[in-house]
Amino acid sequence: QVQLQESGPGLVKPSQTLSLTCTVSGDSITAHYGYWSWIRQPPGKGLEWIGYIDYLGSTKYSPSLKSRTSGSRDTSKNQFTLQLSSVTPEDTAVYYCARLKVQWSDWTFLYDYWGQGTQVTVSS
Repeated sequence: QVQLQESGPGLVKPSQTLSLTCTVSGDSITAHYGYWSWIRQPPGKGLEWIGYIDYLGSTKYSPSLKSRTSGSRDTSKNQFTLQLSSVTPEDTAVYYCARLKVQWSDWTFLYDYWGQGTQVTVSS
């Protein structure tokens, strides 16, 4: 059973950097089908894709957040991270990590496992 667990501070001050970690069990983040993703949901709004780090360690981020976003991974701990700099109250959201799995035979992509989500509030 694949499990993902987000961790990080629940409260961040404006202008600071938000740092989140996702710990994966039951799968390897280096397996050649995984795009390890971050998604958030602001209060009262829909899901917003933030970005991913893939099985090779390459990253891709939403154009709207790219200038403030970075990420990395620790393969020895089977973890991947998200950093979002210069946060504002508009970054308040529930942040999820998820596995986007690709089936190379037919180029199908599916978000099949999600963490439970972690609430992050940006406030002074």
